[in-house]
Amino acid sequence: MELPFAESYRIKMVEPIRKSTREEREQWIKKAKYNLFNLRSDQVFIDLLTDSGTGAMSDRQWSALMLGDESYAGASSYYNLKNAIKNITGFDYFLPTHQGRAAENVLFSTLIKEGDVVPGNSHFDTTKGHIEFRKATAIDCTIDEAFNTTLEHPFKGNIDLNKLEDVFKKYPKERIPLMIVTVTCNSSGGQPVSMQNLREVYALAKKYGIRVFFDSARFAENAYFIKMREEGYRDKTIKEIVKEMFSYADGMTMSSKKDAIVNMGGFIGFREEELFKKAAQFNIIFEGYITYGGMSGRDMNALAQGLDEGTEFNYLETRIKQTEYLGNRLIEFGIPIQQPIGGHAIFIDAKKFLPNIPKEEYIAQTLAIEIYKEAGVRGVEIGTLLADRDPVTRENRYPELELVRLAIPRRTYTNNHMDVVAVAVKNVYDRRNEIKNGYRILSEAPIMRHFTVELEPVR
Repeated sequence: MELPFAESYRIKMVEPIRKSTREEREQWIKKAKYNLFNLRSDQVFIDLLTDSGTGAMSDRQWSALMLGDESYAGASSYYNLKNAIKNITGFDYFLPTHQGRAAENVLFSTLIKEGDVVPGNSHFDTTKGHIEFRKATAIDCTIDEAFNTTLEHPFKGNIDLNKLEDVFKKYPKERIPLMIVTVTCNSSGGQPVSMQNLREVYALAKKYGIRVFFDSARFAENAYFIKMREEGYRDKTIKEIVKEMFSYADGMTMSSKKDAIVNMGGFIGFREEELFKKAAQFNIIFEGYITYGGMSGRDMNALAQGLDEGTEFNYLETRIKQTEYLGNRLIEFGIPIQQPIGGHAIFIDAKKFLPNIPKEEYIAQTLAIEIYKEAGVRGVEIGTLLADRDPVTRENRYPELELVRLAIPRRTYTNNHMDVVAVAVKNVYDRRNEIKNGYRILSEAPIMRHFTVELEPVR
């Protein structure tokens, strides 16, 4: 008999979590103005709001943390991180930042000006927010297959080369300071980008003289899918695949709180020394000196170790199989989700789940609230609230997909927790026809409103 799959780690510390009653949850979400970000963590039983900074570090990461060098300039921890980034990505130059959106802030302050356009594959919220804050425009060039949640396509994060070349032809290259490839592509359901697509995108961009940067928060998960799904890569190691991936980029931003399995940290990788020097000026202004950039030495040590662990196949197999486990349970229950199952999260198709809720009443947010009320499971809306308003017309932007993301923290929950999540979603699905109304906005920020928006039910 073949042995069943088991996790590639054992647990040596636990944190208690509290179960609550439905009555308590209904009061708490009302007090939070129906914004799941406003809930206290102790009001949540299983927290799938994000996989960013919420994972469990290993014993080796904790050991590295204790050896951190807190010197202001030139700390040994900086050089540990520099060597790890060079070994794994191949980039000679890097700037540490305190997290991913800080990396975007530094890089975009260096490159993007008003009137620019930045093509890519379904830019995530902070990326688009930073672009639009600078009065530039993000242009989505994702393949059309990504927006059909029932279609089986191994690389739904791919960029459509025709869409991309249309952008390159329409705008002078002076208005396209860079293009961004998000690996894996979060907004399209944690979907990977193929090596062939990365190679072809890079060649096309070089033809038009455009820089290519990767949003690399989940680059290791992307490499795992290349290994498992793309011909010619089954016998390569994750680290070998990662090295090739980054050979098709001029630089990268990294939220290390994802695939480097740390609670805080980020960086920018560069191939060009001149661009690194320009960005370093903004790093000093916004983040700190170039050898710490808003990070403590202990955090840089933990990050260096996490980059090594996060690019090992056994770890990635364990991590992604848990996501598959939850996805397959939901499929068994008939729940409409983005397929094939992505790397870091399950994305529920809220339009198909709640077809009676009008788009003006925030379908995905309505579903996320119902799942929380059912079992204390906190997910997040990837839909109209996140899409924000058009910066010119100030009208809502209605994306093709209304998704509820259930992001799974790394090495944190067991499959018993995934069973609770699956049954909670099924229970909501069973009573979906009773859910007649959604929500309306009471107050919102002018940009990236989903973090702080206040809502009330439509009666």
